Amino acid sequence: MLEENKQLIRRWFEEVWNNGRSEAIPEMFAEDGIAHGLGNVSSGELRGPADFQAFHRNFREAFPDISVSVEETIAEGDMVAARCLVRGQHMGGTLGFAATQKPMEISGIAIVRIRDGKIVEAWNNFDFMSLYQQLGVM
Repeated sequence: MLEENKQLIRRWFEEVWNNGRSEAIPEMFAEDGIAHGLGNVSSGELRGPADFQAFHRNFREAFPDISVSVEETIAEGDMVAARCLVRGQHMGGTLGFAATQKPMEISGIAIVRIRDGKIVEAWNNFDFMSLYQQLGVM
């Protein structure tokens, strides 16, 4: 089971982010799933596939060439931690400011709980401060 859970996370980053397949989100993210650390400032979370698809659409429009490399995964029980490196060029204005055309590279960690082959909860800690600094908006 641990290896299957690791494969799910690698598949998530490959299909959803690297290949831009938003239709894969409901295949891997539970209807009652919660993603912490990616939503708006007040709640900081996304609930269900529809919320995640909206976030995904905005982020992919801002960084259409986004690439997420999963550098390492660790699994225990129903949890998987993935250490990632994210790269892309800011080409769209969907983050609340005009496209800067600048490249970015940030690191991050996602810790994910899996149930019945789907993500049910995720704690995301990506270096968004560095992202905004690299884009020159902070």
